[in-house]
Amino acid sequence: MDNPEESPADEQAVTPAERGLLYTWHSVGPSKQVCPERVLLSRPVLQVSLGEHHGLLLAQGGQVYSFGELLWREVSIPASAPLLEASLLGMTVVRVAAGGFHCGALSEQGNVYMWGENTAGQCGLTERGTVTNIPVPEPYPVSMVDSEVVPPVAVRVMDLACGREHSLALSAQNELWAWGSGCQLGLVTSTFPVWKPQKVEHLAGRHVIQVACGAYHSLALVRSLPPQDCSTQNTVKKSERGQSPHYSATEREEQVAVDDAHYCPLGVELTEAMKGETSPRRRGPRQRLHPAKLEPEGSTYPLTQADGSPRALPFSGWKANKKSAYPDELELQSLLEKLSGQSLETQHATGTGDTDSLSSHTSDDSCVSSTPSTDPLTSSYKDDSTIRRQTNSNSGGSGPYSSSPVCLEEVRLCLEKEKQALQGQKSSSLTNIHQKGKTAASRRRSLPGTPTHGSPRRRRPCACRPSSAGRVQAAAPEEEGDGLPSLETEVWSWGRGSEGQLGHGDQLARLQPLCIKSLTGEEVIKVAAGSHHSLALTAQCQVYSWGSNMCGQLGHVNSPITVPQQLKLFDDLRVWDLSAGQSHSLLLADGDCVQPVLLYCGQQQEPMSVQSESSHQSQSSCQRSPTKAESYTVRPTLLPICIEMDYISSVCSGGHSCAALADLNVMGFISAIHELASRERWFYCWLSSVKKLLLTPLRNRESVCPVLGEPCTHLFFSICESFVHLHTLIGRHATSLSYFLNDVQGRDVTSLPLLTHTEYFLDIFKKYCSSVGDFQVMGGFQFLQKLSLECLGHQHTALTQLCVSDLSVGGELDLVSMLYWPLELLHQYSRLLLKLAACYDVLTVEYQTLHQGCRHYETLSLSLLRRKKEAETTFLFWKTHSGKTTEVLRLPRRRVVCESGNRSLTLQNAGRFSNHWFILFNDALVHTQGAIPSQSFFSTHHIYPLTCLWVKPVTDDCNGLYAIKITCPEESFTLVASTPQEKNKWLRSLNQAVDQVLGGGGQGSSPGVTAISRKASYTFTGDERFKDAQYTGGWLAGRVHGRGIMKWPDGRMYNGNLKNGLEDGYGECVLPNKALNKPDSYYGQWKEGKINGFGKYKYASGEVYEGCFCDGQRHGYGMLSSGKLARNSSSVFIGHWVHDRKTGYGVYDDITRGEKYMGLWLEDQRHGSAVVVTQYGLYYEGTFRENKMTGPGLLVSEDDTFFHGEFSDDWTVSGKGVLSFANSDCLDGQFSGEWNTGLKVVGTYTKPGFNEAENKERNSLHRLGQYVVPAGQRWICVFDECWSRLGCDAAGRGERTTAWENIAVTIATARRQSPDLSRSQSKALECLELIPQFGKAVTTANYDNIRRYLTKACESPHHPLGWLVETLVTAYRMTYVGVGSNRRLLRQAVQEVQAYLTHFYSVVRFLFPGLPDDGGILPEPPACPSKSRHNCNTAERCVVVVSCSSLLLPLLLPRLYPPLFTLYCLQGEQEEAQYWERILRLNKQPDQSLLSFLGVQEKFWPLWMSILGEKKQIVSSSKDACFVSAVETLQQISTTFTPSEKLMVIQKTFEELTLEVKPMLHCDFLWCMDDLFPLFLYVVLRARIRNLGAEVSLIEDLMDPNIQHGELGLMFTTLKACSIYIQQESTT
Repeated sequence: MDNPEESPADEQAVTPAERGLLYTWHSVGPSKQVCPERVLLSRPVLQVSLGEHHGLLLAQGGQVYSFGELLWREVSIPASAPLLEASLLGMTVVRVAAGGFHCGALSEQGNVYMWGENTAGQCGLTERGTVTNIPVPEPYPVSMVDSEVVPPVAVRVMDLACGREHSLALSAQNELWAWGSGCQLGLVTSTFPVWKPQKVEHLAGRHVIQVACGAYHSLALVRSLPPQDCSTQNTVKKSERGQSPHYSATEREEQVAVDDAHYCPLGVELTEAMKGETSPRRRGPRQRLHPAKLEPEGSTYPLTQADGSPRALPFSGWKANKKSAYPDELELQSLLEKLSGQSLETQHATGTGDTDSLSSHTSDDSCVSSTPSTDPLTSSYKDDSTIRRQTNSNSGGSGPYSSSPVCLEEVRLCLEKEKQALQGQKSSSLTNIHQKGKTAASRRRSLPGTPTHGSPRRRRPCACRPSSAGRVQAAAPEEEGDGLPSLETEVWSWGRGSEGQLGHGDQLARLQPLCIKSLTGEEVIKVAAGSHHSLALTAQCQVYSWGSNMCGQLGHVNSPITVPQQLKLFDDLRVWDLSAGQSHSLLLADGDCVQPVLLYCGQQQEPMSVQSESSHQSQSSCQRSPTKAESYTVRPTLLPICIEMDYISSVCSGGHSCAALADLNVMGFISAIHELASRERWFYCWLSSVKKLLLTPLRNRESVCPVLGEPCTHLFFSICESFVHLHTLIGRHATSLSYFLNDVQGRDVTSLPLLTHTEYFLDIFKKYCSSVGDFQVMGGFQFLQKLSLECLGHQHTALTQLCVSDLSVGGELDLVSMLYWPLELLHQYSRLLLKLAACYDVLTVEYQTLHQGCRHYETLSLSLLRRKKEAETTFLFWKTHSGKTTEVLRLPRRRVVCESGNRSLTLQNAGRFSNHWFILFNDALVHTQGAIPSQSFFSTHHIYPLTCLWVKPVTDDCNGLYAIKITCPEESFTLVASTPQEKNKWLRSLNQAVDQVLGGGGQGSSPGVTAISRKASYTFTGDERFKDAQYTGGWLAGRVHGRGIMKWPDGRMYNGNLKNGLEDGYGECVLPNKALNKPDSYYGQWKEGKINGFGKYKYASGEVYEGCFCDGQRHGYGMLSSGKLARNSSSVFIGHWVHDRKTGYGVYDDITRGEKYMGLWLEDQRHGSAVVVTQYGLYYEGTFRENKMTGPGLLVSEDDTFFHGEFSDDWTVSGKGVLSFANSDCLDGQFSGEWNTGLKVVGTYTKPGFNEAENKERNSLHRLGQYVVPAGQRWICVFDECWSRLGCDAAGRGERTTAWENIAVTIATARRQSPDLSRSQSKALECLELIPQFGKAVTTANYDNIRRYLTKACESPHHPLGWLVETLVTAYRMTYVGVGSNRRLLRQAVQEVQAYLTHFYSVVRFLFPGLPDDGGILPEPPACPSKSRHNCNTAERCVVVVSCSSLLLPLLLPRLYPPLFTLYCLQGEQEEAQYWERILRLNKQPDQSLLSFLGVQEKFWPLWMSILGEKKQIVSSSKDACFVSAVETLQQISTTFTPSEKLMVIQKTFEELTLEVKPMLHCDFLWCMDDLFPLFLYVVLRARIRNLGAEVSLIEDLMDPNIQHGELGLMFTTLKACSIYIQQESTT
């Protein structure tokens, strides 16, 4: 005690705490003499765990205290002054566990620390990692690594449990790890101790919730598998055994019995491979705890004979040893005596023998802690009688606590006996004969699989959960996905079972976990294990006990109990916590009041002193008489001491000690929590009784359907289903509250399920109330009452006793009130939450959360009470107005609101003798004619759904009519009330009903209009346009308005926007085509019920039209693809449409014939100027009339043969003409015939002179294009559509402000209707949605802003300018791609691009009026007067010229470049071949040779070159070493698109060339053309640019005219000259 760390923790006086009060007392002794001792600590106690003779306390802040006999330190600490474990300071411990003689602690990070006795390896490895049996005096970390995952990871532990010689840990993945010794580990090993924690593989894949450790057995609470999983497992197991699916029930039982024998009850399959496996036995020289003497591996089991001398028996397949001192007869007799029905006194009188009942009364075996569990597989066996015999013969000291393997001969005989019992349907147990009636298949499902296969998740990828920083809640089992505890659980047990503590109906041991089938489905929520007995607590507050009952610790007379048996408690006691010690059990239950009560089961005799027990333990073991053990409780008795402990939250037992944690009721908080939990547990028990006594028998009754009728039967089943959901919810909630109380100090009040699952609770109660109300409305309770009297019988009286005081009238059962009674629970929730909120300050989060939850439950309570009243009123209404005609209106969900039976309401302008009856339901207004309400008769009726009913009061006029106007989708009428009060009543009722059916609060609006705009569904019946159509969508004052879906029975469908009852805006339509059995579909704009605007129409024939519509007809720009597939269509037309016909300019690509027509159309016929090109290279140009080319025209063949003359009848030459050949020969005269079949000529053949040939060739080229449609008139329809989108009637005719507003609306609509836009697209649209400052004058300062805006606009297809660019590109490619790639179309293609720029610029100038005319100069921004003259002169030199090409060509040309450049290449194909041949030939020469050949002066020849930063000399053989930078720069001309970009490349090439020449001249110089041209020619040659002539032609045609005569123009002329020089360079 001199060591400061072993001093008591709190010696000074402390003020009593309000929370975490700890009381301890001894379990034995008369109950009246029990005096609990208060443990005073400065901190509240969060958890207590009791061991054999010691205990552990966990205080707030994570501090751990020890008390009792700490044998590993050889000190004794009183419980009143516990010892602080200083080595654990700073670890933030969240859980402690005390074993028989060792301790464990769990940190917040999930690390395990162990200390105490380690003779059986229960503390794991020592600090040096060596196997040893010396005690561990101080807490030391025990590492757990999961090597099955890749890579291996450390296991985070959530809970810890300790027995006498083993320890169990539950990981965050709900897997169990074990270490120590004995079969209670459940590991696949026969070598003990197990020093390193190992995973219990048999429970791998199962969700372990909780585990409890006894002295030599273990219990696990496991979540049940879904039914399909169980069936799957069974199927797999059957298939593994080769079972046939076809066999009888008897054969199935026999086969399962054989399998059960093959898989021994110990849980491990017996094979020859297990021979020679041994387990070390342990002995100890200490008083209570003796370190074991380790045997070497491979040693045999030392088993004792009759005389006590040891004998060796190899572990060889459980076979009998013929040399055994026990003959077979003696062994069988001994086994029968052990398993026979001897009395308890006989067992007590036996001085020798192998019983754990005796050892439990004399030894120190005790269960100490409970925690979530895993599964053991094989382990060593120990028998107390064998231990005692070994101790008497080998040791002279007191009896050791350690144990050794059980006699293998007895195990073998037990197995054979059980096999015979299974086959003969007999029991090997003392008290479980009735349990053997269960099917063998059920028992087989509880048997484990082959353990050697290991975990099914082995070698899985690492998927560890992230560790939480919160407190580990070990007391509460793991929750399901919705956050509430699961009630579908199973109890598994393994270890030693000599006292039946495993609960399997026998006294055999289990080497691996086995399911206790009798507890499956009992909703077990907690298990506890004593030394030799076990306890289980169910959600219905019932307790099951089994195992040793020597001291009455099971709570009943039978002894021993090998199967779980329910304790008989008083009716008003509901147990919600329990614990088990060495020879007693402690229960915590709800009593008559809110304060919990303690119940005790076990010995009530004063124990012997510790010294006497230590010195005479062996002697007293044999001399204890039955009379001394008879002083115990037969039923659980109440401990009066609980009244003094205030509100107990949890109990703990260990050895002969008990402990309880309690809290003071400060400000009523603790009492409110206990009241909430107690009420919930009582209510769950009440629901369970109602379900068991009423609903389940009635539902299983075969006559329920004939009695109730089919509608009510379905409603009754709906009640049963909703009742089950409510029952399950309350049970899980009650369980969760019990766990909350067990750790009330560590829980936050805002984590109550009532607050975290509010919506779930409200939804369950709503559905339940609706199901009961629907059943009541349909009159089901009248029939159900009669049916219950017939079928329940004697249970009817028991059910009546369940009724609360107001649920029965005159002693008879009122089923309506009984099934409505659960709604009262909502008010209790609200009251208790308000009571809890009163314990907090108003500004705290807890108060706000509790108060908000209180409002939710109180609001729902009032709402459901109103629904109950509505259901009762409706039932009385139907009862009063019963009849065949009214029965058609009776629906389960329909509730009556009011009715005009007293003629309080009538139809305006109704006939004098007409009878009108109006009934307002919660879903419809019913108007009946020819009605006699008193007789419940009417001739006709009409139902108006409230979802599509608009109510409007009519102002009283001079006639004194109190009218209400009703508007429906297809009609309107006016109701006239008899009095103003009646009018207000109906108006309020109508508004409330409409408001409620639309999802409002149902409180009603002031007299006026309710929800003019709404969403609802309606089926039209009389409307001519929408007849028989079903509509779902928006409404406005009785007309369809907004977005909606309209479906017709014939298959028509419209999905889109509507306005004032007509399609308007974007919509999608499907129209069935019966002839082709395929539908037409349209996606696009509508206006006033007709297709109008831009859209896409897919015809059933396979044609696809994408373009503009007007009044349902194709009108304006559009593209029609004909054929089965759009991509492989037989023809494509793109152009102008007028009233569904091709009229104006258009391009028609006849893919089948290989012809492309580019010209004018009229009424779907080719009419006017046009060009036709064919796939054979023929080029026609002329005038068409009625689809035929007639009159003068041109024809050019592939070989440049040129004909200019008269045509008739489509390609037929007829009349005068001139035929020019490629060699310039000419034939002039009269022609007739077709080109393909041959021409007849009458004329003159001429051969031109030398100079005349070139002139004629030039003239023929100039004649091309004279019959072509001018470029400016070709695509006017596209630009007209763009102007229309801007809101202009024609080009430039419109308001500029309106145009910008239309742009903003279009962009905003696109963002709203396109949720799948990427982030960049959405951001770009957001920028375009902002209207720029378009009215300002454009200067050099803001010109770049306009360019940037135009760039973004053209990139977005939703912007009108972006659509314009996209459409122009489509039209251009349709014209000049494919058959249109004819070199004679080059001039037209270039002119078309220039026309695009002109029209496009006019649109841009309309949007930005500050832009100058084409070729205009931008003014400078107003300069400051203080600027210097120098700055002004500098500014004057920066002139910015704006042209359509410089502004818009960068936006258009990159998209048009491929077809346009292809035409340039085709035009100069011959020249390109000559150019490339010369390029290849000249590039064969070395650099100096080529420079000399080109005439470059030697002063410009480079002498050095740089390779990777290293300078090398250029020699005569060097190649591609000169002017490398300029060559690489010029090569970039092929990667650019616009002429301006290409000119910039040329300019940069000259700059690079100048930079390379300057160092050689060592002075400033000016280029002259004689020096520059040869040098630049060398660069062009080395650049090897393909199609240089096409590049030059493109630049020349599209270059900005403003730069043609400047510096860039001169550089371009140089490049052009180089290209011509190379083409004309002599080959000789």
